[in-house]
Amino acid sequence: MARTHILDDSLVQYAWDNTHEPRLSVEPGDTVVITTRDSSDAYYSADSGHEDVRKKGPLKGHPLTGPIHVRGARPGDILAIEIVEVAPLRGFGWTAIRPGRGLLPQEEFPEHFLQIWTLDKTGFARMRQRDDIAVPVQSFPGIVGVALAETGAHSTIPPRNNGGNMDQKHLTAGSTLYLPVLVEGAMLSLGDAHAAQGDGEVCITAIEMAARVIVRVDLIKGRAIEEPQLRTGGPLCAQTNIGRYFATTSNSPDLFEASRQAIRYMITKLVRDHGLSREEAYILCSVCVDLKISQIVDAPNWTVSAFLPETVFV
Repeated sequence: MARTHILDDSLVQYAWDNTHEPRLSVEPGDTVVITTRDSSDAYYSADSGHEDVRKKGPLKGHPLTGPIHVRGARPGDILAIEIVEVAPLRGFGWTAIRPGRGLLPQEEFPEHFLQIWTLDKTGFARMRQRDDIAVPVQSFPGIVGVALAETGAHSTIPPRNNGGNMDQKHLTAGSTLYLPVLVEGAMLSLGDAHAAQGDGEVCITAIEMAARVIVRVDLIKGRAIEEPQLRTGGPLCAQTNIGRYFATTSNSPDLFEASRQAIRYMITKLVRDHGLSREEAYILCSVCVDLKISQIVDAPNWTVSAFLPETVFV
């Protein structure tokens, strides 16, 4: 009979390392209620400000809860992780700009900046200093991954074939993530929960938060995949895909540069039409603007579009 387990965040890991001892062992079909720290390792509070971003040192690694050993998992299998629930643990979230990090270069955003969001019971994130923006909370774990086959400690920052820091915003409740099992027991870990994020996470942080994540784990035996796959629980972005969008576009032979320019155009619009500071506009792009490749076949230029759901303005 399937069981429900509880795994808290009293002990975390800051790297992928297949020598970490499992904190929990479960059977396929079991459910695990997991608490996770935010990506700052609980450094920020609801009262933090811009100077706290400057004082914070570099990320030593995302604090991950786990690993969880799944009995019977072997290389060549698929681990299926159903996301049952992702809920904020505290009443706030944060988004930070760190000069030189993110999509846009340091000379465009040379100052440290911190946005505190109130996560209210109505299901919206609201900027502490403004009352005209409400971003629907669409929570998901930014990192879900299994242990790597390679030995040693490996950074949590880049995503890999084990999953990890994919920041896949569609891993909300009801979705299922499929990961290749790379070591015996799979050794599942997760963390870095986000209350909301745009596709691109352009300023390098979303609405970061501590969370309670409930997952159900299962095994698909003998059907190997090379990299992660997922199935959503329903239509994409159901909370924001209910009204009009405004999009900026850019064309370039370089997708990265086209992405940068589309976001620059969006920042200009947000500052001009909605009275946001440039920093507020960049942060809003990171938490709710979706970058999309509109075409990648009409050489020599590829088209990137940045889509803003206008429903976030109240």
